[in-house]
Amino acid sequence: MNNSFSIKKLVKSFSYAFSGLKAVIQSEQNFRVHLVAAFFALLLGIVLKVSGSELLVIVLCIAAVMATELVNTAIEKLCDFVSPEKRATIKIIKDLSAAAVLIVSAGALIAGLIIFIPRVLLLL
Repeated sequence: MNNSFSIKKLVKSFSYAFSGLKAVIQSEQNFRVHLVAAFFALLLGIVLKVSGSELLVIVLCIAAVMATELVNTAIEKLCDFVSPEKRATIKIIKDLSAAAVLIVSAGALIAGLIIFIPRVLLLL
């Protein structure tokens, strides 16, 4: 097995990742909703001049939500491929995966509220 570094392999690897992003953006409404929310969270952070550490929290929350949504989508697609017919076990697997997105999204929302509410209140 050849483990040597190769720019060609690296570029190919990134192309697969970008293909996955393109596919999820085109096919998953929830991912697009998260993208819009991420844009507005970053914009609000810039407009309200949050600190560097607060901006880091926002970016990490966005990354966590997006990554969890990607894993959820992959699990759902895999479940549909393995078992096209409806099964109780597959439903539970999909529900658990969706619950992970819900929990991470709720955490991101709470972090955003903790960061943004005091600044918004100062503007009132």
